[in-house]
Amino acid sequence: MSNDPASPAPQRRLAILGAGKIGTVLARHAVAAGHDVRIAGSGDPERIAMIVRFLAPGARPLAARDAISGADLVVLALPLGKLPAVPADALAGMLVVDAMNHWWETDGHQEEHEHAGASTSEAVQARLPGARVVKAFNHMGYHDLADLALPRGAADRRGIAVAGPEAEAAEVAALVDELGFDPVVIGPLRAGVALQPYTEAFGAAVPAAELRTIVDRFPDTARGREVMAALASA
Repeated sequence: MSNDPASPAPQRRLAILGAGKIGTVLARHAVAAGHDVRIAGSGDPERIAMIVRFLAPGARPLAARDAISGADLVVLALPLGKLPAVPADALAGMLVVDAMNHWWETDGHQEEHEHAGASTSEAVQARLPGARVVKAFNHMGYHDLADLALPRGAADRRGIAVAGPEAEAAEVAALVDELGFDPVVIGPLRAGVALQPYTEAFGAAVPAAELRTIVDRFPDTARGREVMAALASA
């Protein structure tokens, strides 16, 4: 996959925390887009060196702090339950993309993330008070992320939703485009509740216009009414 060669994206330095399925897919697309990509797992980077070599060739395995240092943008692609291990101080001032979801199978039961009014990206922002958090890349399955990236302007290009502060969301939308998807900016960070598990958008790999329609009707769905009522009473 490559984008329009007539308007190449400027190279950026990306740090991806998480060397699992989502992290390696995003790293591979980012390398193909011409970015300088560092990827960190938990612990010694040598533990993920072979995984990175095969699944994201061109990315560099580093320790988390080394990957973050000097990065233009950091992607959190690890289990949400591992967020406390992320060096929050190193992310101060950083643009951070939250690609995580809460899964009790991997994270264990965490009531703060399991009730209807849980806005997990806002919880991430609270844990990383110095960072500028934007939600993206969380609602599409990794197989679709891997297989469906297409050049800008392709007829069957799929949409990726982006939620966050306006200026930061615009930066992340540009990255979404560079990685092979049409960005759909849906509003502030709280709007990301429409992308979480148990919503219609979660798992969606559809064109941008259809994704926009799905997100717009979220408040009128059964899950949307439950979530919006819980947020209103919080």
